[in-house]
Amino acid sequence: MSDEQTWRAPGSGGGDPAQGGEPQGQRGQPQQPPYGQPQQPPYGQQPPYGQQQWQQQPGWQQGYPPPGAQPAWTPPPKPGLIPLRPLTLGPLLAAPFQALRRNPRITVGAALLLQGIPQIVVTVVIAGAAAFLVSRVASGEAQDQPALQAGLVGGGIVLGALALVISTVFSGLLQGVIVGEVARESLGEKLTFGALWRLVRGRLGALIGWTLLFALAWIVAVALVVAIAFALATIGGTAGVIGTVLVGIFGALALIVLAFWVNTKLAMVPSAIVLERLPLTAAVARSWRLTTGYFWRTLGIILLVGVIVWAITQAVTTPFGFLGILIGGVVAPTSATSTDPLTEVLVAQLSVNVLASVVGAIVGAIGSVIQTAAVALLYIDLRMRKEGLDLELVRFVEGRQTGQDLPDPYLPPARPAAAPPAGWPAG
Repeated sequence: MSDEQTWRAPGSGGGDPAQGGEPQGQRGQPQQPPYGQPQQPPYGQQPPYGQQQWQQQPGWQQGYPPPGAQPAWTPPPKPGLIPLRPLTLGPLLAAPFQALRRNPRITVGAALLLQGIPQIVVTVVIAGAAAFLVSRVASGEAQDQPALQAGLVGGGIVLGALALVISTVFSGLLQGVIVGEVARESLGEKLTFGALWRLVRGRLGALIGWTLLFALAWIVAVALVVAIAFALATIGGTAGVIGTVLVGIFGALALIVLAFWVNTKLAMVPSAIVLERLPLTAAVARSWRLTTGYFWRTLGIILLVGVIVWAITQAVTTPFGFLGILIGGVVAPTSATSTDPLTEVLVAQLSVNVLASVVGAIVGAIGSVIQTAAVALLYIDLRMRKEGLDLELVRFVEGRQTGQDLPDPYLPPARPAAAPPAGWPAG
């Protein structure tokens, strides 16, 4: 375009509308610019370089917003349980409770089926077995008391170990189901129990193995401290007593600190096993890396959710404990003065513990769902912060809406083969 076509003196009134001049109907009117448009500079009647052309391009007025307008902020998509962005404290605390409401057949149903009912059965069986063992000791002859008491202790150990194994196995199953459910709910999917079971059943063996191994490791650690304290107590004398007290105090403190540290660093192992389908050792290393740099945040949120669940559980179960005592007094009012030890044990166990245990098992199972869901959300949040998982989740949701067949976004990120991507420093 030539200078004759693009430049005209201010106030000349001419110009082709197609070239940014005024329309035909405005040629005879004053050339005062409308309010809000730049004034023509008086110096030499010559606009600065590029200003005239910039003001008179018709595409500016037709295809773009006026100067100063900013594009509206668009919040991150939230197809399901959480917004697909790194999570703040509010969503991390609210989403575990929302998971119960969004798909109660899976969350509450799995809690009752995999933890509540087994715990109730175990409680009733152990109560009956304990009552039987106590009655045997109470009704036995004097010469048989040592053997009966040894059997009582051995039976108690066996029952406790059996209860621990059953609780650990079903806890592992519940973790697998809830982790899978939370992950799919975050993408806006609502699976049936059968579909969810098919999704996680291939990882349940590794998950149960992890829960058993983890529980066994803590049993060994506690037993080691107790054994050292017991060995010092057998020495006798002042030195033995002081050593036992010191080992008991400092050993307990060390176990508490170790529990906070190890449990936090390894909290993401179940999620890594189920969602990334990693073997056990790789899942342990994965959890350790994910929590690096976010230890205190992870620990604080886990503790906060645990305190909330504990408070709710106590608020629900405590009235039932008092109700059990009242029921025991109504059903067997003479049990307190009865000379039959079996009656005393059975009434005390059934009236005080059974009702509270049943309610506690149900509420505790639901509380386990909330805590497991919170840890699963922490896992997703850590991957968003450290790996950009939110971008993969958004891409998956958008691709699903357009009918694309995309891989599972929770699978482990691909590692570069030789060099890091362009623009990132090596190492």
